[in-house]
Amino acid sequence: MENSLMVSVIIPVYNGEAFLAEAVESIQRQNYEQLEIIIVDDGSTDSTAEIAADFESNVRYFYQSNSGPAVARNRGLRMSRGNVISFLDIDDLWSEDKLKLQLKHLSRDKSVEIVLGHTQRMQFTSVEKGKFHFMDWSEPILAMHLGSAVFKKSVFDRVGYLDKSLNQCEDWDWFMRAKELGTSIQLHEKITYFYRQHAQNMTNDMQVGVNFASRMLKQ
Repeated sequence: MENSLMVSVIIPVYNGEAFLAEAVESIQRQNYEQLEIIIVDDGSTDSTAEIAADFESNVRYFYQSNSGPAVARNRGLRMSRGNVISFLDIDDLWSEDKLKLQLKHLSRDKSVEIVLGHTQRMQFTSVEKGKFHFMDWSEPILAMHLGSAVFKKSVFDRVGYLDKSLNQCEDWDWFMRAKELGTSIQLHEKITYFYRQHAQNMTNDMQVGVNFASRMLKQ
């Protein structure tokens, strides 16, 4: 049943040449045919465009002037062809069985609109021959992170898109709006997302998401 679902994966990127190929590869390893990858380049000045040009035909590339990640994700949503949406930040990775696990949950119960898995936080350790290396940093956590989930596309029609006025925590804001509207969210214990922390992305976004997830589960 899940094989009939068309999945659009949205990757916002700004100067992500060091991570883009690895991010796309982690999606392609899902071995899922009904899949498109949408790269939205948010005004990169590095070789992101050249790297994107070498990907397979199911990878679509769009360029925009620098407007922030929320605007980039929203453009990806508008351009998407799938009836299921997922996201991947440029410097993070998916587990190899993410789609298999989460689409099974989504197909099993028609009332479910979002399936959310656990996140493994990883800490930067070194660079060798231009490749970044990371190690597990903590126990897996449940956080309201867009990349940890799959979404029925229709839920964005009801909840709306991401708030482009926010420079960070726009995904937590979206999840709060979804919760207020009574959106059906299915949780599961498996790790589906690897959040890789390094000097360029060290914000408090992840901890905000952990705190919100904890509050949501207590309600």
